[in-house]
Amino acid sequence: MQYSITEYIDKTAFIKEWWESGDDVTLIMRPRRFGKTLTMSMLEYFFSIRHAGRRDLFDQLSIWQDEKYHALQGAYPVISLSLADVKGVNYRDTCVKICQILTDLYSQNYFLLESGILTEPERAFF
Repeated sequence: MQYSITEYIDKTAFIKEWWESGDDVTLIMRPRRFGKTLTMSMLEYFFSIRHAGRRDLFDQLSIWQDEKYHALQGAYPVISLSLADVKGVNYRDTCVKICQILTDLYSQNYFLLESGILTEPERAFF
């Protein structure tokens, strides 16, 4: 006999808890294999303008029961940065890998220059 059970644990309460904390900076520390990347991906998919209109990802989850969060979904430019794959054998190789990640981020978010979201100083810095 073969069983197939798929269970999902709704972690979207974290979005509400984090948003309502009002913190300027949040440091998320967990042991290895404890869901840090999954949590960051959830935040990105919830807030990022790249995923605007993706109500289907959240409409059966706890965050969607509070209507004030509907307006937050897909409302912000989100830049996600992971250094997990930076494993250089020396300082120079490590710097090259980090620079490549940053270059890729700028390329992926180039649309921000034309979006009207950035202030003039932010555009100049970009």
